[in-house]
Amino acid sequence: MGISKRIFFPILTALSAILSVAIFSLPVLGSETTAVETTTQMNIWQAIVLGFVQGATEFIPISSTAHLKAVPVLLGWGDPGVAFSAMIQLGSIGAVLWYFWGLLTEVIGGAFVALKRSDYQDNNFKIAIGIAVGTLPIVFFGLLVKVFLEDFYENSVRSMTMIACASILMSVLMGLAEKLGSRKRNFDKLSAKDGILMGFGQLLAIVPGASRSGSTITTGLFMGLERETAAKFSFLLGIPAITLPGIVGLKDLLEADLGNMSVLMPSIAGLLSSAVFSYLAIAWLLNFLKTRSNWIFVWYRLVFGIAILGLISTGILQNI
Repeated sequence: MGISKRIFFPILTALSAILSVAIFSLPVLGSETTAVETTTQMNIWQAIVLGFVQGATEFIPISSTAHLKAVPVLLGWGDPGVAFSAMIQLGSIGAVLWYFWGLLTEVIGGAFVALKRSDYQDNNFKIAIGIAVGTLPIVFFGLLVKVFLEDFYENSVRSMTMIACASILMSVLMGLAEKLGSRKRNFDKLSAKDGILMGFGQLLAIVPGASRSGSTITTGLFMGLERETAAKFSFLLGIPAITLPGIVGLKDLLEADLGNMSVLMPSIAGLLSSAVFSYLAIAWLLNFLKTRSNWIFVWYRLVFGIAILGLISTGILQNI
């Protein structure tokens, strides 16, 4: 009996992932990571490039964290570090607020009106509650990592190997979501429950390479949301989730060398670059998902992860 098209891709992708890890894991996982030692200060040009990388990949479901680590390492610039990477995400937040300002004011204003009227079935109220409650899981677990596991996270979890494996795993999950999701519910059908479930899906973003937008859009598709609706709600849910680590990253950078223009100017350049390209990426993705699927991102993530593991195993790329 032949394998149906419905299950062919998940089987193929899972086998590819298992095969890639089996081939590369022994030399790769046994290698030592030195993320702290290789963290480097970016100049203005490098910061602009990384701002472009951040903006182009934050909302497209291919993981900005993975690319912010892989691109500078491949270019020989070293690891920009958690603080710089988190800080330039504030540019992405600016872009979301800019792009969705009308929708945000409608949701927040509508939620307050509904609260005054005790109309808890109002759609805006449900969306606002969903965003608020859906943010709690990643804030809670993010603080746990920051307080108790920061050194382990920086030195081990952010390794290129982990990023590659997370990218491969997410390609499998995204492929399954594309195959199994009904895609019947639009933005008007969202509920507080959707926010809570997508909030737990967002927890995957703690692992570098998983992608915050990728994990939330995938969760939304599994819940039956339309692709564009899942993406739009993912962006709104990401506002507090990206803002908090961004502020912490900015604080860490300033405390490290307050007043040093060689730190401040690249940070500003990266922030502005991130804002511009994030806005363009949001507009492009929402338009793309009106008529297209996520398959291009599924395959990209699979190839990206396998390629990274291959480069590490051959010694071309450091597992930092």
